Amino acid sequence: MKRTLTALVLMLTVFAGSFAQMEQHITWKFSTKNIEEGKVEIICEATIDAGWHVYSSDLPENTAVPTGIEVEESEAYSILDGIIEEPKATAHFDETFNAELKWFEKKATFKKVIQLKQEGDVIIKGYIESMICNDETCMPPEMVDFELTVNTTAPVTAEVASTESSDEKEESYWGIFFLAFGGGLAALLTPCVFPMIPMTVSFFTKQSTSKAAGIKNAIIYGISIIVIYVILGVAVSAIFGASALNELSTSVWFNIFFFLLLIIFAISFFGAFEIVMPSSLINFTTKNEDKGGFIGIFFMAFTLALVSFSCTGPIVGALLVKAATGGYMGPIVGMLGFSLALALPFALFAAFPGYLNSLPKSGGWLNSVKVILGFLELAFAFKFLSVADMTMGWHILEREVFIAIWVAIFGAMGFYLLGKIRLPHDSPMEHIPVSRFLLGILTLAFTIYMIPGLWGAPVNLISGMPPSKDYAESPFGVGDQTPVQGIVSSGEHGGMPEGMHYGPQGIPAFDDYDQALAYAKKVNKPLLLDFTGKGCTNCRKMEDKVWSNQDVKGLLSNDYILVSLYVDIRKKLDEPYISEITGKKIRTVGQKWAEFQMERYQQQGQPYYVIIDENEKTLNTPVAYDPDIKKYQNWLLDGLDKYKNR
Repeated sequence: MKRTLTALVLMLTVFAGSFAQMEQHITWKFSTKNIEEGKVEIICEATIDAGWHVYSSDLPENTAVPTGIEVEESEAYSILDGIIEEPKATAHFDETFNAELKWFEKKATFKKVIQLKQEGDVIIKGYIESMICNDETCMPPEMVDFELTVNTTAPVTAEVASTESSDEKEESYWGIFFLAFGGGLAALLTPCVFPMIPMTVSFFTKQSTSKAAGIKNAIIYGISIIVIYVILGVAVSAIFGASALNELSTSVWFNIFFFLLLIIFAISFFGAFEIVMPSSLINFTTKNEDKGGFIGIFFMAFTLALVSFSCTGPIVGALLVKAATGGYMGPIVGMLGFSLALALPFALFAAFPGYLNSLPKSGGWLNSVKVILGFLELAFAFKFLSVADMTMGWHILEREVFIAIWVAIFGAMGFYLLGKIRLPHDSPMEHIPVSRFLLGILTLAFTIYMIPGLWGAPVNLISGMPPSKDYAESPFGVGDQTPVQGIVSSGEHGGMPEGMHYGPQGIPAFDDYDQALAYAKKVNKPLLLDFTGKGCTNCRKMEDKVWSNQDVKGLLSNDYILVSLYVDIRKKLDEPYISEITGKKIRTVGQKWAEFQMERYQQQGQPYYVIIDENEKTLNTPVAYDPDIKKYQNWLLDGLDKYKNR
């Protein structure tokens, strides 16, 4: 009896632990609303735990799992279209997919409209599919069923209002502000702006009757610069609108347009031509400087903005596009940061002209700064083309081509800094300044570092910029030589066994547990279960930084049978079934592996690694995300040792 009670307690403990691990971090509330005669809106409101986010319904293909509403077919109603209404989502760049992804935090509401075909009570059945993540892991995609009754003659539950995360907005705006502030500092060091500082200081020194008046005029001048650029940000937001700005920033054709725009700006910075404002507009602002007082100072600031446009225009343009991801306020915040950095030196030196002597003298170095900015704009232009290329699947800018272009650009920049290349507006140099020499050496070192990337090296310093390794002419290196691993020859006829393929880092892997287990028994090797996901950032980090290590790769390729079980694969099962753990319907392959992980190991997060023997016994303690290569290698060796001595 005592043993029976002990066993019962243990079972209840495991069962309770399973439910503790099954915390979903998101809850759904379903309702409907009559919006017009015969049309009903299905409303799915999500409440999300702090630190987690749910994805938008509008994501690029082959990235994370978008939120979707599926409604079962019925003779009582028809589904009008596949469009899902949702609140505005903030876009974030995801290094895993090399794309901008939109998501929500705290709360979000998704809606879909159906057309009723009959009066009276109508039952609407369906489910909402979603995937939630935090900064460290992603939960498997979940399908939550709903069943709603709607009556066209009676009022229905009110629409649930959605709210956006103020924390998410604040974080996004601060990022835009500091990026724009850095852009303003860069603009200061250009030949169109820097020489204007002593000229402006001289004007205020001569025109001000006292020191207090000089400080006051300088403050007005600085505020005027800020107002002018913020007005520009307001105008961009007002013309395009928040939703259009977000769509533009992630649009394929806009990325192509911006690629061409940056190319033009870069060529301008190299000295091929100048981008200037119409002379009539500059003359108009210059004439109004003579009015004196606040109006005169304002037009002085306006003249500065127009005259310096050939240098500041490309930077402002780039910042406005980046700021577009922040919605309506993004361009306004961006121009506030840019103009603040631009205005501060003018105002401070005008107020305290004595410090002007500490500034370096104008000279050829200013044009060099402009040229360096041109090299950087040229390099980043190809990032925008890369996004468009991968989204459309054109394969014209694969990983090797992208890296080759960057090697050429930064190599040329290094030789320019060392004085080996001269451009039209460069001044002759008798000697190279030490700072320029060191920067040139650093740039060439960076160039050399990137070269092995042409042969498949990870080049982690530019991670997220070039396309991923699988988007390449030769995923397995030059000549597209598939990796030669000891396990390959173990298959039938000297090739791979059925169901095996080259996985991450060219390591042979299965994606079906039963096939992998059967083969592990056949070749007498331990089985490594890799619970992973296509949308799992930390999974990619482990594959790129840990599995790429030659010792780790050798163990995985030769001493283990690897099976990668993707919990977010959306391939439909031939026969859906009800989960014994959650009681929910399992419809996809990904859900099947997610339930398998939960049932066997009471875990939901990915990555999650388990070593088992041919009897499915766990050999050592499973591990999760940990980029320590030596620790992971020792864990593999420990599992191998326990397998041999079992």
